Amino acid sequence: MIKFGKGNLRIPKWTRPVYIVAAGMSDFRKKYPEKKLEELTMMAFRMLLEENNLKMDPLEAKGEINFACYGEFADHFQDQLLCESKVHDYLGLDPLFNVGIKTGGATGGSNVLMAATTVASGLSDCTLALGWERMDEVSTWTGNYYIASAACKDFETRLARNYASYYAPMARRFQEMYNVDERIRAEIAVKNRGYACNSPFAQQSGKHTIEEVLAGDIVTDPLRFLECCAMSVGSAAVLLCSEEMAYKMTDHPVQLWSAAGSHTLRTGDRRHMEIPLLPNETAADYEKLYAEMEKTDGRWPGFESFAATRFAAYLTYNMAGIKDPVEDFDLIETHDAFTISDLQTYGDVGLTLYGQEQEYIKSGECYLNNPHTGKPGKCPSNLSGGLLGTMHAVGATGIFQAGEVFWQLQGQYDKFHGDPKMWERFGKKKPADWESLQVKDPKRGLYISHAGVGSHVTCGVLEKAW
Repeated sequence: MIKFGKGNLRIPKWTRPVYIVAAGMSDFRKKYPEKKLEELTMMAFRMLLEENNLKMDPLEAKGEINFACYGEFADHFQDQLLCESKVHDYLGLDPLFNVGIKTGGATGGSNVLMAATTVASGLSDCTLALGWERMDEVSTWTGNYYIASAACKDFETRLARNYASYYAPMARRFQEMYNVDERIRAEIAVKNRGYACNSPFAQQSGKHTIEEVLAGDIVTDPLRFLECCAMSVGSAAVLLCSEEMAYKMTDHPVQLWSAAGSHTLRTGDRRHMEIPLLPNETAADYEKLYAEMEKTDGRWPGFESFAATRFAAYLTYNMAGIKDPVEDFDLIETHDAFTISDLQTYGDVGLTLYGQEQEYIKSGECYLNNPHTGKPGKCPSNLSGGLLGTMHAVGATGIFQAGEVFWQLQGQYDKFHGDPKMWERFGKKKPADWESLQVKDPKRGLYISHAGVGSHVTCGVLEKAW
């Protein structure tokens, strides 16, 4: 699409509001041979029903579910077609109807969006959104082949059979276009993996330095090993309800708004279009950027930005009444599958103008506590540890992000991350230097669930509703 028509920018309207009342997840690992897939999904389902302070006992809450949405990246990993039906039966939800959802890396976020529409439309009063990935039943290279096959085989696959090879030229182009210091990407890896050290769910936490990241092996130039997420095994779930049902189930519901965007897989052949402006932007903000693009034969979104993310944010912000993302959000979760995708997203969602993303990292406002001022960061990102530090069990990822923001808004970070028994449940010991990453009195949060090199993106805004 080159130019939007009048109807293309219509802001979605739901017939009735949608709320999240509970979340649950397994821990995330590279391999989980001791549990079958169904058992992994039951871990998330039981936590959702039993550990979220619901006003109903678990069986009563389960008895209110009308519909179920399930998601995974690919049936190939389990060698089991229609895996959602097998999971649905194991959870004891037959004969309720269920659907399977697949939109690549955005599967989790798309799952939440589709589940929300069943509630918003009146089809359901209570819908389960649950996703998983079982990446340990094939070799790493086979898994990479499956995932890379989601890219356009006419354009992207020629780069390599590895998603790092799709993001590497984007990182190079972004670096050249905006004069980005590679230390900025390294800082993102250090921050997110460091935050993951406080999570019992995390697969690949670590306390690293910028120098250590930059000294690491090159995966695909310029991306280094610690700048890339790993393949994961695990599951995550959230429960979505109508307003009446939400307040029956909990005293602390969180309202959800969500929309999505998509864009061509032909990343090297993205035609120029005008930047859809977010509520905090004006056309004058980008006059200089457009002029710079003309000098270098550049275009928006080009290889530097994700039009799908900007479009999803444009729709969702207008649904939710967001005026200024930095001021309106108390935290965000980006899809940091690679450090470059984290960096790009700050411009896409309007935390900064395009071209100024690295300045936002430098400012320290993306930290829980700004390392330069000692004060709380304006809009901390990926306090969960993100995909770099905690997980990328693809079908579960967007749901995991939504769940982490949900727990933050409920003030439950410490309960799910700081209880020694939670660490022991997953065969770990709570670190002696564990620190709480609970945001103080948060009102709103954002998560971005992202696929491919921007082929599908869902944006979710969560707001405290009590």
